[in-house]
Amino acid sequence: MTISRRDLVKLGLAAGTAMSTPSVLRAQTAATAARTVRMVMGDLTDFDPIVSTRTITANHSLAIYDTLFALDSKLMPQPQMVGKWGVSDDKKTYTFELRDGLAWHDGTPVTAADCVASIRRWGQVDPGGQLIMARARDISKKDDKTFTIALKEPLGLVIDLLAKTAGPVPFVMREKDADRPATEQVNANIGSGPFKFNHALAKPGASFTYDRNEEYVPRQERADGFAGGKVVNVDRVIWDNISDQQTAFAALQAGEVDFLLDPPADLYPAIKSDPSLDLEVLDKGGTVYFIRMNCLQKPFDNVKARQAMLHLIDQEAFMRTTFPPEYISAVTSLFGSHTPYSNDENTGWYKKGGDPEKAKQLFKEARYGGEKVVLLQPTAESFDNNAMQLLAATLRKIGVNAELAPSDDAGFSARLRNKGPVENGGWSIFSTSASDFYFSNPLGSPVLSANGEEGWFGWPKSDEYEALRAKWADVETVEERQALARKIQQEHWNFVGTVLLGEAVSPIARRKTLTGVIGMPEGTAMWNMQKA
Repeated sequence: MTISRRDLVKLGLAAGTAMSTPSVLRAQTAATAARTVRMVMGDLTDFDPIVSTRTITANHSLAIYDTLFALDSKLMPQPQMVGKWGVSDDKKTYTFELRDGLAWHDGTPVTAADCVASIRRWGQVDPGGQLIMARARDISKKDDKTFTIALKEPLGLVIDLLAKTAGPVPFVMREKDADRPATEQVNANIGSGPFKFNHALAKPGASFTYDRNEEYVPRQERADGFAGGKVVNVDRVIWDNISDQQTAFAALQAGEVDFLLDPPADLYPAIKSDPSLDLEVLDKGGTVYFIRMNCLQKPFDNVKARQAMLHLIDQEAFMRTTFPPEYISAVTSLFGSHTPYSNDENTGWYKKGGDPEKAKQLFKEARYGGEKVVLLQPTAESFDNNAMQLLAATLRKIGVNAELAPSDDAGFSARLRNKGPVENGGWSIFSTSASDFYFSNPLGSPVLSANGEEGWFGWPKSDEYEALRAKWADVETVEERQALARKIQQEHWNFVGTVLLGEAVSPIARRKTLTGVIGMPEGTAMWNMQKA
């Protein structure tokens, strides 16, 4: 079945359906405890934040792991696990001393060796980490609480990169977990963060439980973004995986869950009209939605086919498959719409409504011969599900042999790692999203790399682009970076590693009894929350 956009449910119908939906949770569980928060966050299938860059994996990792540095509400890096740090006069040696009170959930102390192993593993896959590793002369521990990063040449972005929120995030793991390839999944779920993963109550596909880490020692500063004191004010947080959106909304109305990360837009009016609920935007910068193409396989190994996708996209149509018009906007800059580096360089491809005829011409120039184009369709993700159906229909209209590959989140994640042709279980296109802020740093955001098979899913390669991107590390002023950003964007829209679908502000829904939810890009923290 081909759907160009999801039918919008009128307010009365939406509210009536939600109220009449059988209460699955009420039949299966007791009433929510006063100090237990229940959240609908999605289906958690990947637990390792280095292997997976999915938002739900990042949220899981924010709970159980900790970081050396963290961003505050002004998006400035602040020490987190680090107590003291300094840099040598020649700007080549960074010395870090861990703060007191850090311990793993198994009771053993966090050591400098854990930090060194974690940085090295992160540095295998993250563009910023790769830059640090390329310039590092040595990364080693001095004693149990102190380690150094010694560079061959200065790199002023070290602290910014260690504080990044966009995946892969340099969460600190135990040395025995981090001392393995970055492609090998860590499933131990033992961190040093403010929550403990409850292995005994884990029900994959149904729910996961996080308990307050009573041994966690927060920083003394107040919570500020992802920085400051990570004070946990509840005893337990349970993630309920409720795939049916109407059932999830009914559970929220009934008080059986307290928080919906991604409520469907057609229920926004019903949420606003319910006196017990709030619709709240946590990331006011918005979310950028985009597609990636497998640049290793036909037809998108040809740059003309990738350029065709730029012209094919009608951003408004794609965004309206899921979001009301007042929540959406077009985005044409590789650096997002609201960062200091947003610009209009080489954006002549953008046309309101798209340009299907130009796209058809470019596919012809790419000598497209009817090869099957497989679109990954994660059915549990509302926007990606809707967008892939619309994209398949749009491709077919210009003569492309597009085929949808529907799957659950686990199947999507597994297939995404396949670099081979579609005949061998590979893929051609998938859609995903990231915060607008994510696009502000080409060295810290894997989507903004173009280093081929060493890079992020899609694996585009452009040596010219990579040479420009590498210069980001050595420019010092905002004005210099703005000028460089224009050159980077000029080159990117020539080889086309990513195609933008649009931007939206996506609110969460919560019961008014749940307060103190931290608003930041790229993740949802569970500390600081309070439940009345």
